[in-house]
Amino acid sequence: MPLSPAVPREPVHIRHVECRGWRRADGLWDIEGHLTDVKTYDFENRHRGAVKAGEPVHEMWLRLTLDDGLVIRAVEAVTDRSPFAICPAIAPNFQRLVGLAIRAGFHAEVKERLGGVEGCTHLVELLGPVATTAFQTVFPWRERERRLNGETTPSSGARPRLLNTCHAFASDGPVVKELWPEAYTGGR
Repeated sequence: MPLSPAVPREPVHIRHVECRGWRRADGLWDIEGHLTDVKTYDFENRHRGAVKAGEPVHEMWLRLTLDDGLVIRAVEAVTDRSPFAICPAIAPNFQRLVGLAIRAGFHAEVKERLGGVEGCTHLVELLGPVATTAFQTVFPWRERERRLNGETTPSSGARPRLLNTCHAFASDGPVVKELWPEAYTGGR
């Protein structure tokens, strides 16, 4: 169900984020994000001159190359459009992500490596949806491949990775009761 009807209003700012995940021929994964910010009106920018309505104020790209363990093996960060000429110069700092794994603590580690003047707010924000896209790309694909190869899930008794990570995966909820009855903590 969509949001409720809004009061009459005028659009002013549009942010678009698109992320895509690919399986590479070499067995690694490429996860890419593209961010644009546009205004619905013309304005003057000290560094760029006239910026027309619909022309991106920000346009940034990010590619993470990952292994099966979601360890970052390569990074490419590009700023095509920004409000200041200096903005693209920070892109090399994103190499600091190489070797970092996307797992618990990822965002804190990103902030440590690229927070404040060491990074770009917009590219750092883009890492959130890119990281989520990595999970949505890699784990379902690997599960699909496992099933296609007739493999069964290892019964290691390990705690399910997604347990208590959101409302749907609450250990006492119906989804966990159905998917991982051994981890279910609710009543009968």
